[in-house]
Amino acid sequence: IDIIAKYDNIMPFIHLPVQSGNDAMLKIMGRRYTSEQYMTLFNKLKAKVKNAAFSTDIIVGFPNETEEQFEDTLKSVDACQFDNSFTLIYSPRVGTPAAAMEDNVAMEDKERRLQTLMKHTNHWAKVKNEAYEGQIVEVLVDGPSKKNPNVFSGYTPQNKLVNFTGENIHCGDIVKVEIIEAK
Repeated sequence: IDIIAKYDNIMPFIHLPVQSGNDAMLKIMGRRYTSEQYMTLFNKLKAKVKNAAFSTDIIVGFPNETEEQFEDTLKSVDACQFDNSFTLIYSPRVGTPAAAMEDNVAMEDKERRLQTLMKHTNHWAKVKNEAYEGQIVEVLVDGPSKKNPNVFSGYTPQNKLVNFTGENIHCGDIVKVEIIEAK
C-alpha cells in the first residue's frame, strides 16, 4: 500500500475481488479472509492511495447462498462504492471444490440477485464517473475508437475509458482531456 501511494508511476487503480460480503459464503468459497478483513484492507488503500479507483469481482447464487447473505453483499457494495464491478452468476467449474457442491440456488433467484446487484454496482459506477465531469484528466492514448476512427480512446490513471477527439495524436501519447459527459 505504501509503495502504491508513494510513486506517481504506479497507477491508482486497484482490483480487489470481494466475491461476497458474507463471512459464511466467503468460507464456503474457500476465501482466506473475512468481510471485516476485506473492509479493513479496502479502507487502508482508500485512505493512503490518492485518487484510488477500485474494481471488484462478485458472484451471486453460490451454493447455499441465502437472501440474507446476498443482502450482506449488497451492503458491502454500497459501503465500497466500486468504480467497476465484474458480476457473475455462479456456475460450477470442472475441477473446483465448488463443482462437487449441490447447486441448490434456483436460477430465477440467481438472475434476480444479479439484476439487483447490477443496479447497485451500476449506480456507484455512474456516480464515480460523473465526478469526473468538468475535470481535465491525463489520458494514455490507446488508439482510434473501435466504433469511430475519427475518435480516439484511452485510459486515465484510474483505468477510466475516455473517448475524445484531437489532432496529431498517436498511440502511446499522454494527453490532457476535459471530461464533458460521463457514461
